[in-house]
Amino acid sequence: MYLCGANKVKLYKMRIFLIGYMGSGKTTIGKIVAERLGMDFIDTDGYIENKLGKTVASIFSEFGEDNFRKIERESLLEVAKVDNVIIATGGGAPCFFDNMEKMNALGTTIYINLTPSELAERLGTTNLKERPILVNLENEELEDFIASALAKREVFYNQAQFKVSGSDEEIAEKVVLYIQNKQNS
Repeated sequence: MYLCGANKVKLYKMRIFLIGYMGSGKTTIGKIVAERLGMDFIDTDGYIENKLGKTVASIFSEFGEDNFRKIERESLLEVAKVDNVIIATGGGAPCFFDNMEKMNALGTTIYINLTPSELAERLGTTNLKERPILVNLENEELEDFIASALAKREVFYNQAQFKVSGSDEEIAEKVVLYIQNKQNS
């Protein structure tokens, strides 16, 4: 992206990683931010599905979680070669191997931080068949499961360089401002 100042033109090679629990809005927010800033957008789950010609749910059930995490790691490193991009990661991606460390080294990490009740409300309105680990959970069970999983994952999520919460629109606006301030500093 070229930014023109009074006497200068700068080329920014930004790579922004959106992390957070499933249902936090990484894909929705990522698309909004990418459009507003004129950047590309990549969803790692979509990238994996296109690469293998299967859904994440079917990859999980066919190959198991360990193999999925290896595929996810390889895909994350592939998309991290792109410049001027917003990358929405899978919810577990930061929690395996040294993925969080790599993302922090290769770009800017932003944690979309929502409460278990906000996440349960969002996920309760989606097709849980697409989210294998949640398929048989409802209401309070869903929220309790999310709270437990989030407690384990936050040790990784909290390594992000910027943490943000709110509605999708509020988060998108905060992320845009954060990136613009980062470019101007």
